[in-house]
Amino acid sequence: MTRPVENALMTPCRPPRRPAASLLACALAALALGPGAPPAARAESQVHIKLATIAPKGSVYHRVLQQIGAAIRQSEGDGATVTIYTDGSQGGEADVVRRMRIGQLNATMMSVVGLSSIEPSVSVLQKLPLLFRSTDEIDYVGQALLPQVEKNLLAKGFVAVQWSDAGWVRFFTKEPAALPADFKARRMFVWSGDPDQVEIMKQLGYRPVVLETADIVPGLQTGLVDTVPLVPMYALATQADSAAPYMIDVRWAPVFGAIVFSRQSWESMREATRSAVRAVAAQGGRELREYAVRADIEAVAAMQKRGLKVVHLSAEQERGWQAFAQQLYPLIRGRTLPAATFDEALKLVGEYRAQHPAAAGGAR
Repeated sequence: MTRPVENALMTPCRPPRRPAASLLACALAALALGPGAPPAARAESQVHIKLATIAPKGSVYHRVLQQIGAAIRQSEGDGATVTIYTDGSQGGEADVVRRMRIGQLNATMMSVVGLSSIEPSVSVLQKLPLLFRSTDEIDYVGQALLPQVEKNLLAKGFVAVQWSDAGWVRFFTKEPAALPADFKARRMFVWSGDPDQVEIMKQLGYRPVVLETADIVPGLQTGLVDTVPLVPMYALATQADSAAPYMIDVRWAPVFGAIVFSRQSWESMREATRSAVRAVAAQGGRELREYAVRADIEAVAAMQKRGLKVVHLSAEQERGWQAFAQQLYPLIRGRTLPAATFDEALKLVGEYRAQHPAAAGGAR
């Protein structure tokens, strides 16, 4: 699902690398003229955007950010700059959020992991394991809940201009496994900046190991971790499957994220620039969705050709995963995710399935 910012963000001129929103703070000076003034009317643009992401250089995600940067420079005119830092070079998503708060960075494409450190309700799209069975369900819930999430982000000084998902998380392991209980003796990767997940895992008897995304493959190679939740396209790109050659075929959760600007940097740009950014971001979001759906399937097939072993679950094992997810929900509600948002998400999924009974038992 992708959707541009609407409503409150459509009005002109009002005074993040992962959950900021973990998927732009401080232009150097306010513009002297009104939002409608053409670039030629100003001596030189003072819009300077520094955007950070963990996405790899040259990836489809990087290309979308480059398109947004080009739109800003073209609209703002001479002197406007957009610098994009890829590959986590500015730190993990929690680091990026901190740097956006103090104006060292102005924008990000990051996942829910980073975004939830700004606004916990963002977690509804990623941190409810085994809730969603299809992208249609994700879209249905997102269309209902994201407007309020965006208002919450805006109140905290961040503007989300595009949302998109990046595929389904599966578990990659160094040794065969089929059920959640099999992981209790394992060392499982957990994203830095997600302390609630760490505490929940410890509470249930698991052994989380907190690392940055860039440390996943080295951690697998050295034995620091032996189990990692990843989307297949990332596992393929980093060759994580070479060190963790087993993949459990269960769609644990979608990876979701957003392109986010600090409110101050967003409002430093002309209204025409903001409109151009929204348009480019919306088109980019559609491209990312199409890419994610295709890449999820193609990445698994490509890794199988080089030796990945996919662990398919029996009906009984699938029920075991569902039971585990249900065990997690009381620990997530009111902790990782605000109780009201949690309740609304479950209600909306039930509502969607009631309206689409043929899809209610859809395959994961």
